[in-house]
Amino acid sequence: MTREDRTTEYVGRFAPSPTGPLHFGSLVAAVGSYCLARQAGGRWLLRMEDLDRPRVVPGAADEILRGLETCGLEWDGEVLWQSRRDERYRAVIEALRRRGLVFDCGCSRREILASAPHPGEEGPVYPGTCRFGLPAGRKPRALRLRVPDEVVGFCDGLFGPQEQHLLTAVGDFVLKRADGLFAYQLAVVVDDHDSGVNQVVRGADLLGSTPRQIYLHQCLGWPHPRYLHLPLALAADGQKLSKRHGALPLRPRAAGRWLAAALEFLGQKVPAELRGAPPAEILAWGVAHFARERLPREAAVPDLPAED
Repeated sequence: MTREDRTTEYVGRFAPSPTGPLHFGSLVAAVGSYCLARQAGGRWLLRMEDLDRPRVVPGAADEILRGLETCGLEWDGEVLWQSRRDERYRAVIEALRRRGLVFDCGCSRREILASAPHPGEEGPVYPGTCRFGLPAGRKPRALRLRVPDEVVGFCDGLFGPQEQHLLTAVGDFVLKRADGLFAYQLAVVVDDHDSGVNQVVRGADLLGSTPRQIYLHQCLGWPHPRYLHLPLALAADGQKLSKRHGALPLRPRAAGRWLAAALEFLGQKVPAELRGAPPAEILAWGVAHFARERLPREAAVPDLPAED
């Protein structure tokens, strides 16, 4: 059940991972979520998804924050840091355990890959080896959420009706990893709920994760947000644009051009006279004129501004 009460304040968010500096794909997600939140008169929150400590790059979070500020993307309230929320995640897992919804798993990734030669929609499907108890000689490694033999569906704000049969597409999924870290699927659900987020606007690479997150919301008795997944920006090699393709040259005098490029990528036709304007003017135009019906569905290589 979604939050259908349209009198409720719109609460959106942007949730980058500090594994490198801001890149164009991240800027697209930030601009899309920001414009839709501000257009609705709502709040726009910022969460730093530094849950995966081994992948966090020192200084990257500060660099991302500076990049957003350079672009005039102002967030509401304090930044939420996932790395400071272990106690909360632990409490949620214990609540699920008391209800018999999670179980210890002793399987390694190699063993799962070997037992699932034909991967599902989201990679190797967990075969259920430990869902009725650890086999003899096994020690617990990860903690998994038991999924039902049923379809989870939702209507995406851009891609329309979506369905996923959890058991055959992903199987029982991890909430706490073998290395002791809490999993993304758990943290994102808990954080969105605790922050009051009711509108999630993010990249289409996370479309396949949404049914798992909706099911976890249901397990916890929480309403899930509405979702809108934006088209992905691709690098010249056809891969998803990421930090390995380089950071944005977000100097203050270039920020407006990059904002305009992000809006253009999202199908919003920025007037020519605004292309060199300060970020605040371009964002104000974006908020006033952003139209969901102009959003493209296909991933594409963006037309990036020339270097100074």
